[in-house]
Amino acid sequence: MARRVFISGPIQGVEQKQTYREKISALLIQYGYEPVDPWQREKVLYRGPPEGWWERVPPRDFIKRDLEDIEGCDALIAYLPKLSAGTCMEIFYAKIKGKKTIVICRLKNPSPWIIEHADILIKNLRDLKEVLKKGI
Repeated sequence: MARRVFISGPIQGVEQKQTYREKISALLIQYGYEPVDPWQREKVLYRGPPEGWWERVPPRDFIKRDLEDIEGCDALIAYLPKLSAGTCMEIFYAKIKGKKTIVICRLKNPSPWIIEHADILIKNLRDLKEVLKKGI
């Protein structure tokens, strides 16, 4: 059975810039992992009218599903081209649940919280490819 990997990254405010998820998923599949991407279920919500979408899906339910997905995975890959509260919380949660955390961080000076909770801290998708080749 393939190891499951949760894909984390900013969504709110960058709804139209989610192509990184497809690239990460393709790399995971190429190296024998099963991607778990919350965007696949959540994109419907974000593509609706922007006002009031939180009211259609209460935050507790929304977050609960993501946390359950993380619990069911072996590892988490977080893409951080910009600071994202949700992504940072997912990294923290995965780490305290004993999951392997790989963070693709393009921030110049990342928070010590990000550095401390990343098992592997890399800069780009090329680096991710090398990590996946070696195995996580």
